Amino acid sequence: MSFNPDENSDPPQTAPARSEGLHPKLSMCRDVSVVIAVVVFGLYAGSGFLIPLVLALLAYVLIIAVSDHILDVLPLPVWFANILAVIVVLAGLFMIMYVLGSQATQMVRNFSNYENAFDNALHKLVALVGNDVTQYIHDSLVNIDMSFVARSAVGGATSFLSTFVLISLYVGFLMAERLMFRRKILLAANDKVFGQKLSAVMTAITRSLQSYVGVKSLVSAMTALISYSVFRWLGLEYAETWAVLTFGLNFIPNIGSIVAVVFPALIALVQFDSLTPFLVILFFCGTVQFLMGNFLDPALLGRSLNMSTFMVIISLTFWSSVWGVVGAFLSVPVTVCLLIVFSHIKALRPVAILMSKDGTIFDSDTERTS
Repeated sequence: MSFNPDENSDPPQTAPARSEGLHPKLSMCRDVSVVIAVVVFGLYAGSGFLIPLVLALLAYVLIIAVSDHILDVLPLPVWFANILAVIVVLAGLFMIMYVLGSQATQMVRNFSNYENAFDNALHKLVALVGNDVTQYIHDSLVNIDMSFVARSAVGGATSFLSTFVLISLYVGFLMAERLMFRRKILLAANDKVFGQKLSAVMTAITRSLQSYVGVKSLVSAMTALISYSVFRWLGLEYAETWAVLTFGLNFIPNIGSIVAVVFPALIALVQFDSLTPFLVILFFCGTVQFLMGNFLDPALLGRSLNMSTFMVIISLTFWSSVWGVVGAFLSVPVTVCLLIVFSHIKALRPVAILMSKDGTIFDSDTERTS
């Protein structure tokens, strides 16, 4: 009987080696999943604290942008320009909440009348779009408790009014810390190079937010003023409320401008006996929204945000799921901040490239890199 030394030899260790190569990847995926789950839960659970803070940061960025524009036009001291900017921005926010809080209460009281008149208004659409489409609209809207929607909107406005003082306090302390904050970042970094990179990240975030908040505020204000003039000319009830909502809804990407036209158009359909006001709001205000959103807005923003349209939709879905309606307002600026931060972290730079519009991202060394 012959002896084959290969019979008792150990088999090749290919399987364990392959499994050892998989363990680090599985471990990394597990750790990333846990971190994402904890972060999402923290955002949801801490929304009561985080939402006023984020709103205060955006108000602070808008105040700085207004202050810089004032200094460009008028030779004033920096502290005086800052005070003027604080007064302008906070007064604007207060007026928006005051209009919503005062007129929305009256709107809720009269909402039963709108519900009763809605069935009659639908018959006006029969001659315009046909019986089938009208019946579909009725079946789609009849299951919506519009009074609950209105009460929720009033509750949101009242809640924001209650946190207005807190936001104002945040803004005041941020303004007081403005000059010292950059110096404290450099001291806390304990590394000159890291401190400069961190300062570059903060500068990029500030510039992008200033561009976004400033341009969106300007475009939204122009759209709201044009729409308000149409509402007042037609005699639409609660024209101020619809104008304020038009201003705010324009901050919600894509669907905000549609909602800003559909809601007042439906109210016109219920309020007036003729279809003319409904058609004027639907087509004229819709055309204004289309021109502002597709031509003026991109022309003023340019490449400052550089975020893909698909990522805008994803961010809108995510932040509205976590923070509700306020999350829809904050979806774009918060995602822009994340894109800039990811672009400065080597491991997350591929994610930033995928989030960008054309693969070009901000870099502290070369300003832009692809």
